[in-house]
Amino acid sequence: RIMMLLSLFVAAAAGFLALLIFQKMFYPYFWDDLIYYLKFQRVKRLMKLRMGEGVVTFLDCFVHQARKTPDKPFIVFEGEVYTFEDVDKRSNKVAQVFKQQGGVKKGDTVALLMSNEPDFICVWFGLCKLGCQVAFLNFNIKSKSLLHCFESCEAKTLVLGADFIHLLDDVLFTLQQNKIDLWLLDRDSPYQGVNTLLDKIEGASEESVPDVCSPTDIMSNFIYIFTSGTTVKGLPKAARISHLKAVMCLCFLRLCGATTNDNIYITLPLYHMSASLLGIGGCIELVLTQGATCVLKRKFSASQFWSDCQKYNVTIFQYIGELCRYLVNQPKVAGEMNHKVRIVAGSGLRSDVWKEFIKRFGKIKIVESYGLTEASIGFINYTNKIGPIGRAGFLNKRILPFDFLKYDLQSNEPVRTEKGYCVKVKKGETGLLVAPVSVMNPFLGYAGNRELSEKKLLRNVFKRGDLYFNTGDLMLHDDEDFVYFRDRVGDTFRWKAENVATTEVADILSSVDFLQEVNVYGVSVPGYEGKVGMAALVLKCDQKLDGKELYAHLIKHLPLYSWPWFLRVQMSLDVTETFKQQKGKLVAEGFNPAVIKEPLYVLDTSEKTYIPLTEPVYDDIVSGQIRL
Repeated sequence: RIMMLLSLFVAAAAGFLALLIFQKMFYPYFWDDLIYYLKFQRVKRLMKLRMGEGVVTFLDCFVHQARKTPDKPFIVFEGEVYTFEDVDKRSNKVAQVFKQQGGVKKGDTVALLMSNEPDFICVWFGLCKLGCQVAFLNFNIKSKSLLHCFESCEAKTLVLGADFIHLLDDVLFTLQQNKIDLWLLDRDSPYQGVNTLLDKIEGASEESVPDVCSPTDIMSNFIYIFTSGTTVKGLPKAARISHLKAVMCLCFLRLCGATTNDNIYITLPLYHMSASLLGIGGCIELVLTQGATCVLKRKFSASQFWSDCQKYNVTIFQYIGELCRYLVNQPKVAGEMNHKVRIVAGSGLRSDVWKEFIKRFGKIKIVESYGLTEASIGFINYTNKIGPIGRAGFLNKRILPFDFLKYDLQSNEPVRTEKGYCVKVKKGETGLLVAPVSVMNPFLGYAGNRELSEKKLLRNVFKRGDLYFNTGDLMLHDDEDFVYFRDRVGDTFRWKAENVATTEVADILSSVDFLQEVNVYGVSVPGYEGKVGMAALVLKCDQKLDGKELYAHLIKHLPLYSWPWFLRVQMSLDVTETFKQQKGKLVAEGFNPAVIKEPLYVLDTSEKTYIPLTEPVYDDIVSGQIRL
């Protein structure tokens, strides 16, 4: 009997060992996938539990946290500590001011143009307590884009940070003509008709406004976040963010490994979803424990970064690829490994920077991810593999379904069969990422532009009547079920962590007197993430390129990240038979003067002009001696 039991034990052990060997050989990331899946399911259960207790929305979670742990530090900013209760009471003051003196009511849209500071959050939450929809404006935008943003989301009120008062110089008259109510976060205003907010907040009651507004429909709009446009004029698009989408964003940092004891360093601008919904929301989400603390930085500084991490005991920070590259390119300093950072979470990190970052700054877990403002589809690379943005296995598809479609780069459309249905790519091929529109993956569209909203949808993808969201991103799904970002379709490219709409840049350039035609596109530069702007130009008859005039025009109308660094002067632009500009050949040829015989120019910021791009200058750019 003992021998029989022993034999059974040996057989079971051998079988288990064989199973482990089989799993290691053919499914090496099975346990990573399973652990992440179970973690996601736990987060989902906690979310349902909170909703069952009446904590439904993003704002509900914050208010619940403020009542549960009022003394817990929520925001650390420039040496000052703001508890959950502090932010709650100050947001109440904001709500009281706008309710009593601003005439703001439930359903109104209020635009917010502020830099990173605690009052960004207090004003945001205060307006939400009145049932308002807040539109986050990119503070890099110029006058034309600013006016367009108001028109698209139908905002009737603007709250402006004191450090952006100069932006009113060119648009004040138009805003007042359109009866936009203007509020400046300061005690005094240099403009007549612009209300001051700071003095009124200080004198307002900190009691919560009666009947704090909660939405009856969690699928309704919560906030607007502007993304780069692909309209005829290339202007920003106001993406509607539902209450459900915002609540789903809350769990991002927890899924990355954040805990209640973490201090999370946020240097990304709060008008981005990454900083506001994922970062601030992530600090709030640990609602069933104690909540995490946000160390908020007004603006990213590579030279101060690690000293800040040491000073504030930072354990997690959010990144975009460029941020990490800036840190790696900084001169080495004593103590740069003397920190407590254990996790960095973000997107857009190049493999070579990834490896150098770990080598230089110590044993830090990097959690690369991918997400979209408009939809809930996303990936998280929870493994230790360098390079991919996430996983695409069976368990991952159960969380949020997705597929990769064959895509025709010439027609800029998915490939379809004779029956009209799309075709999935095989593993190892690059395809267009799409996801079915559902309750868990809602798409509310873009405010004020039904046509653009419709373009983001694909119908009859695999069967008659189905509906999918088109991410516009090309991905590679490899044999190990890892997903790699490859490129963006269409005219938008990414530079300095910002999406650049070529049509917007071309529209601005076209208004220069000596230019007849403009074609803007992105080109790759060794050592940089994304693509840098380049423009093919056709000069008007008997006109010359005036680099200084062009520089002055750009500085007035566009943020620096969207400027074309390279210019290519042509006799005419290549167009299709339907008169659409062709970019493929231009992108392929890049900016190499050894390949291109037409005049080339490069931006010289020190001289505030464009200078001829010679082969020696080109070599210095490619080698990294000249930095862009």
